[in-house]
Amino acid sequence: MLLLISSQKKKTGVIAPKRFVQRLKKQNEIFRSFMHQDAHEFLNFLLNELVDILEKEAQATKGDQEILSSEKVANGPTNSQANPSKKEPLVTWVHKNFQGILTNETRCLQCETVTARDETFFDLSLDIEQNSSITSCLKNFSSTETLNAEDKFFCDECRSLQEAQKRMKIKRPPHILVIHLKRFKYIEQLNRYKKLSYRVVFPLELKLSDTVEDSDREYSLFAVVVHVGSGPNHGHYVSLVKSHNHWLFFDDENVEMIDESAVQTFFGSAQEYSSNTDHGYILFYESLGQNNSS
Repeated sequence: MLLLISSQKKKTGVIAPKRFVQRLKKQNEIFRSFMHQDAHEFLNFLLNELVDILEKEAQATKGDQEILSSEKVANGPTNSQANPSKKEPLVTWVHKNFQGILTNETRCLQCETVTARDETFFDLSLDIEQNSSITSCLKNFSSTETLNAEDKFFCDECRSLQEAQKRMKIKRPPHILVIHLKRFKYIEQLNRYKKLSYRVVFPLELKLSDTVEDSDREYSLFAVVVHVGSGPNHGHYVSLVKSHNHWLFFDDENVEMIDESAVQTFFGSAQEYSSNTDHGYILFYESLGQNNSS
């Protein structure tokens, strides 16, 4: 899609940022105030809103086609099997690019029965630790958790509560892997949210072979949303975007070219108290070796 927009000779498919923000505020009252808004919440709203719009457009087009079809065969024989009641879910370009599948596996420690439940996702929200990496965060995301005591699992095979082991793994990685670093954590002692300035290394090239079973998928980093500020209730967002093998730094209306090595300055702070408040928040990785169908 981005390729189609950027290659347009006319203004088709291009919208001015101010008009985009105006439409956004009209669609969702949350973004109408001057309060600080979370970039991750904005991303979720945008993707889901796009899916709704595309589905409505597809239904309208299908409805028009069905009307034309019915007019053509109005006086002819009908086929009851032509329109089966079972409808296939619409797969939009949003699904093709951003949607992956997670599998939630729970193994009963009494009978060894494994219960698996699949769920789709547009992005992965990862807990972070000081001086860690995206690979280690993904491993923690897929680590095994023991369910016992008050958290026992009801096993359908045993028909009772049993101790179990639970894990979440990526069953099918998406074409565009969006990783959200959970930098805002609620601290009970402080009774408020705090920004975690932890240093989390995000490589330019990411392999999922160590974190996803039966997959040697490789990804390349092409965009980063950076949160600038010391706390969750105020701050500023800037973006790094790779275009035509060059990294660009976007700060409101200011755009400048930066060296690739400058991406490292947004990993985070190795010490808890640091003057550096520019930290990578949302990462966008594109799968290598696959054609983008958008």
